[in-house]
Amino acid sequence: MKADIGFGAQARAAYAQDPFESRGRLFPEPESPTRTPFQRDRDRIIHSSAFRRLKHKTQVFVYHEGDHFRTRLTHTIEVSQIARSLARALRLDEDLAECLALSHDLGHTPFGHEGEDVMHVCMAPFGGFDHNAQSLRVVTHLEQRYAEFDGLNLAWETLEGLVKHNGPLVDPNGNPLGKFQDSELPFAIRDYAAKQDLLLHTWPSGEAQAAAIADDIAYDAHDLDDGLRAGLFAIEDMREVPFLADILAEVDAKYPGLEESRRIHEIVRRSITRMVEDVIRHAMANIEAAAPTSAQEIRMAGRCLVGFSPEMILAEKEVKRFLFARVYRHEDVLSVRRLVAKVVRDLFDRFLAEPELMPKPWNVGLEALSEQEIARRVCDYIAGMTDRYAIEEHRRLFDDTPDLG
Repeated sequence: MKADIGFGAQARAAYAQDPFESRGRLFPEPESPTRTPFQRDRDRIIHSSAFRRLKHKTQVFVYHEGDHFRTRLTHTIEVSQIARSLARALRLDEDLAECLALSHDLGHTPFGHEGEDVMHVCMAPFGGFDHNAQSLRVVTHLEQRYAEFDGLNLAWETLEGLVKHNGPLVDPNGNPLGKFQDSELPFAIRDYAAKQDLLLHTWPSGEAQAAAIADDIAYDAHDLDDGLRAGLFAIEDMREVPFLADILAEVDAKYPGLEESRRIHEIVRRSITRMVEDVIRHAMANIEAAAPTSAQEIRMAGRCLVGFSPEMILAEKEVKRFLFARVYRHEDVLSVRRLVAKVVRDLFDRFLAEPELMPKPWNVGLEALSEQEIARRVCDYIAGMTDRYAIEEHRRLFDDTPDLG
């Protein structure tokens, strides 16, 4: 089995992204004598303010609900571990895969997807909101730490993978694709694309594809784990999903009478293992068929090479359908989502009407800004908040702050 799935592979393949052939940074810098460009990017991401704030940003359950549930930070770490495992097996650049995993959620609002949905509605008159585009804005503008530039000045390959890890954003003629095909690309992407061409019409590197599928694997596994531990559904309910029923039967056959907490962990770890091994086998077959000899040929392959097999795609969809019904649409989760939606909307409306109420430096230079620019600044301010800080700001400005306890 180990040899079958590339276990222990170390040397980068010809189709991996070579850090020493990077397209460079928007603002040229001397190379580090001790780190590759992607190792340097990883370190900059980890030391950023936005990365630290992930500790207090919701995944599914808001911060007050328990110390054992995932946050954006713990989710990010889990994605990073899976992305590195995939990259190692496929002989991709592990550091670039790790960079992309660590940075993929930096643009998320407080309160998880509910916060993002509300922010998108609030920003609809001003170009909308997309957390992936906001992640780009964080690392290219909002992180203001360095003396010579705004943002983190990450390598081209890191920015490219961050923006389009799920695939091309435009067709060869520049027309938006996917969820943007009936509108336009988000402001942050359009704004940055005017400064540096990220080849938005191609697929991303193999490392970015590995990080993207690692996100799906981690999401499914930890939402099953958190949903079970929160009591939103029972272990036996998982028999509705053939993929999970098979794993449950395997665990029970090997460990009859196992206590529930260990039983849950065995189910979750086997889910991750099966999905990871499926990706490795399928990606190896895809790569062998496409026979890429460079990272650029991965980009120009015209399809995703690192992803689930057709069989696992169907199985994973069933898992997601189960989670949607049993977790994301559970009344206990929805009741909290309705409360936090009010927090985000109230904050946006108040700050848009009275932007001077934002603290420094957010309230500096407002007189020179258009309504569109003020709205974007309000959006940037709120999107960067942790759950706790958003509640505190709401309490500062309003008398009807929801009690999430």
